[in-house]
Amino acid sequence: MSSAATTVSEAEEAPKKGGKKKLILIALVPLVLGGAGAGLWFSGLLPFGKSADHAEGHVAPAAAHGAPAAGHGASAGHGAAAGHGAAPAAAPRPAGPPVFMDMPEILTNLNVTGRRATFIRLRAKLELSAEGDTAAVNAAMPRLLDLFQTYLREMRPEELRGSQGTYRLREELRNRAGLAVGPGKVLDVLFVELIVQ
Repeated sequence: MSSAATTVSEAEEAPKKGGKKKLILIALVPLVLGGAGAGLWFSGLLPFGKSADHAEGHVAPAAAHGAPAAGHGASAGHGAAAGHGAAPAAAPRPAGPPVFMDMPEILTNLNVTGRRATFIRLRAKLELSAEGDTAAVNAAMPRLLDLFQTYLREMRPEELRGSQGTYRLREELRNRAGLAVGPGKVLDVLFVELIVQ
């Protein structure tokens, strides 16, 4: 009888242990899947959600915005019809053929936290608004190289990934070229070679 009693008690314990494992498994699987999904959503890898809209530069169409108000300093000449948040007006393109100027190659390290250094090599051309601007660009070339190199040294390799990273780099370098040379003289920065190692 004692052997029968032990098998009955073992039989009762076995389902209890299996029930606990099943309960833990049922609770753990949704937590792991939810954590993985949240990680993908916040990193922008999922094609939907808030971060996907920002990653694509989502902007509401102009028809969705209200008419510009006459208030907000319109009579004083402040603001524009485009309102706040409007993209800065691109420099007008010259009517003649484009004028390009080569920049010296830039080779510098990127901002990384590990021991292994990561370098960027950049060869670029500047698109100028007029042939006469080449003298001003040549005179400002040391300042231009310093601004470009200082900016590149502060960038992290992950900021340069993809077309969006390249677009942001081009915009920042164009802004810095405008600071060094003067507004409206440098229309664009064109990448001939951009290598991150």
